[in-house]
Amino acid sequence: MENKKVERRKIVAVIGNKKIEKGSVRYQMAYEIGKALVDNGYRVLTGGVYGVMEAAMEGARASKNYREGDTVAIIPSFDSEMANEYADVVIPTGLDAMRNAIVANAYAVIGVGGGAGTLCEYAFAWSFKRLIIAFKNTGGWSEKLADTRIASDIRYPDIPEDKVYGVESAEEAIALLDKYVDRYTLRHVGIKE
Repeated sequence: MENKKVERRKIVAVIGNKKIEKGSVRYQMAYEIGKALVDNGYRVLTGGVYGVMEAAMEGARASKNYREGDTVAIIPSFDSEMANEYADVVIPTGLDAMRNAIVANAYAVIGVGGGAGTLCEYAFAWSFKRLIIAFKNTGGWSEKLADTRIASDIRYPDIPEDKVYGVESAEEAIALLDKYVDRYTLRHVGIKE
């Protein structure tokens, strides 16, 4: 029996505020990035509940390239009914806020606005050596962290520009994602010195 290498579409996490108004800048940006991700062959992963998470998944579902399974929800409770209506795959973790570590371990993380939970996801993503992109026009932690380094550690010596990459549009985010996602390949293997 021959082992065939399976080509998997990369999963990108979209993080941000759990409470936003429909029609707000944050809602619009989350929707646009969700749609653009699926338009460009990626899958969308979120914390699976409301706000930015719901908007990103709604956008993903609106893509001309959408297929069932393109939206993955990592929800904080064991109650799968907690997931928003746009989630295809619902993973009920029972981990509450600690599920943020699972969300942050996607191939890349894209932030829209965000409060304390989003900051936690940014910190995990940095520690896990993930590609991080932040909308710098949506306030919250995304705007504060855009174009900065979260810590002084050198995560990728071959990527001297490594940072939280700031963007203002879904097009900019996709361009950065396409440029860097295959360069951010290290995986966290535990805390060492």
